Amino acid sequence: MVHNIETTVTLHNGVEMPQLGFGVYKVEKGSETVDSVKKALKTGYRSIDTAALYNNEEGVGQAIKESGIPREDIFITTKVWNSDQGFESTLKAFETSISKLGLDYVDLYLIHWPVKGKYVETWKALEKLYKDGRVRAIGVSNFQIHHLEDLFANSIEKPMINQVELHPRLSQVELRKFCAGHTIAVEAWSPLGRGQLLEEPTINHIAKKHGKTPAQVLLRWHLQNGIVVIPKSITPSRIEENAHLFDFELSLDEMQQIDALNMNERFFADPDNFDF
Repeated sequence: MVHNIETTVTLHNGVEMPQLGFGVYKVEKGSETVDSVKKALKTGYRSIDTAALYNNEEGVGQAIKESGIPREDIFITTKVWNSDQGFESTLKAFETSISKLGLDYVDLYLIHWPVKGKYVETWKALEKLYKDGRVRAIGVSNFQIHHLEDLFANSIEKPMINQVELHPRLSQVELRKFCAGHTIAVEAWSPLGRGQLLEEPTINHIAKKHGKTPAQVLLRWHLQNGIVVIPKSITPSRIEENAHLFDFELSLDEMQQIDALNMNERFFADPDNFDF
């Protein structure tokens, strides 16, 4: 049962990660990032997901400092971008990220996309950072089953998490099964399907029944499926709304109705046909 905003999932190396986090993709660097992250932390979120690509790591770091919350109580994720992949360049990119964040370590470091011919070397750099204690956990983003199998054949450590586009229209059933079989946690980015699902009649019908918003129903579906989820917003009321997911529960029937919306439809790039 997902009890509250402090509910965690345990990664296969024993590290606990909040199941509900706050994403900052496309949040403007500077005050927009600082203000929204501080608001999220004040609301109770304890996991913040950024990336080198987002160009707002400094703002995230500043918000953490200004929040007054002890560093060890906050779970910070960042990612290495495609143009920095490769062994040495990933290590260098990590130093850049950590100095922008103003932190001694990050909790989770991810490979942002599986760049062909490079992601295995990039993974070796992540393994080194993990072994050296610079990161508490390592994982991947946008990896398909065949990418993961390739990694298994060429690595010491297994990814602790795979962060992918995931929402009721693209529920990634096969990938989730595969990850579960290898104790890899699954995390959803774009959990609301780029906002496209907020008008969906089934979602709206269920939301009305519970006196909740469509966004809250969608996020609750993720939580009840055991998926780690990182909704993003810069609107204070929405940041709060996205955290109020713990005073209702979707029935098995409602979960199945939402599952039935799957069309394997991506709103973003396909990792197998991504223009790197």
